[in-house]
Amino acid sequence: MASDPRKGLVLSSKALADAASWYCAFVLVALLLLSMFRDSSMLPTHANFVDNQLLFRPCEEIYVVGEGETLHTISDKCGDPFIVENNPHIHDPDDVFPGLVIKITPSYHP
Repeated sequence: MASDPRKGLVLSSKALADAASWYCAFVLVALLLLSMFRDSSMLPTHANFVDNQLLFRPCEEIYVVGEGETLHTISDKCGDPFIVENNPHIHDPDDVFPGLVIKITPSYHP
């Protein structure tokens, strides 16, 4: 029986396509890893600059009061001097308890 020369061509085309697929997969994984490392070296999105000083705002827009915190300490920590005015559900500023949910609106913007 004689071998068909086209069969060898089909096999080599398949091997070439398979190698190209592996190469593309490797490039995609490398790009993904590079983008992850590049993003981790950048400043966080919650970083703010005030008077050329870098401040990291440790608070999100919705804040849950922790044990031992007061509105004054939260205000200093989050940069929001108007916590009582922006949270109408706080009737008495001295009656702050752990688990209370408040809205934070910092007075400085990036």
